[in-house]
Amino acid sequence: MSRLARSLSAESRKVRSTKLWWILAIVLSGYSAMMAAMFAFIFGAMSDQMGGAALPAQDVANMIYASVSTFGYVIPLLLGALMATGELRHRTLGLTFTLEPRRGVVLLSKTIVLLGFGVVLGVAGLAGAVGAGGAVLAATDGDPMLGSGETWLLVLRVLAAIGLWAIIGFGVGVLVRNQAFAIVLALVFTQFLEPVLRTGAQFWEWSAQVAKFLPGAATDAFVGASVMTGMSSLDPSAAEDSGALGIWGGLLVLIAYAVVAVAAGWALRWRRDVA
Repeated sequence: MSRLARSLSAESRKVRSTKLWWILAIVLSGYSAMMAAMFAFIFGAMSDQMGGAALPAQDVANMIYASVSTFGYVIPLLLGALMATGELRHRTLGLTFTLEPRRGVVLLSKTIVLLGFGVVLGVAGLAGAVGAGGAVLAATDGDPMLGSGETWLLVLRVLAAIGLWAIIGFGVGVLVRNQAFAIVLALVFTQFLEPVLRTGAQFWEWSAQVAKFLPGAATDAFVGASVMTGMSSLDPSAAEDSGALGIWGGLLVLIAYAVVAVAAGWALRWRRDVA
């Protein structure tokens, strides 16, 4: 067995030995189900009360299922951050480096394993969103679009985005080191700061061009659907919709965030002596 294979096996066992990953999977599933059901009801049963505004069935389904990444990317971010800060807090990283002194191998294996567990979280979130959102759409005479190839391509992009967010979280956790601060930082940025910045950026063209490079905006661009941006189709004058990154542009920006976060952790923290 190669060094990388042994390290991958060890890192996978570390994640599976805790309750954190499956607790977060349940949280993401429930949160995604709640958000998807709410928006499915809004676009379905309450569409007449919204001034008669209507969107194509595929666009509605995409926005509902994409709620996993639009609102739930904080969960894989927390997973990655807590797995990093947990090792630093409990000082198990020193033992890991004793068993595998090549720190680059350990870093690579951790990112690969967290990518995989991020995908697992994505599956849980999509199960909740598709199950609840699709059911509400069907109950309100909408089309869940589960037979559409476009829907399943979106599902694959959501899984990739959630996996990348777990890697970003790991890089942030290595940099921050403090577990409580990492949790607060993740929650404040994803649930308050970035949504406020993206909303405010709609008022000016230049700010909309800058805001599209924010990590959440890049995630929405890569996934290809979002309630935050999709509603702008009802208002063509919205500045945020101009010059969108697109799927490949969003993917490149999201990968860049993951690479920068992990590289910064490597340069500033990972190569230091373990306290």
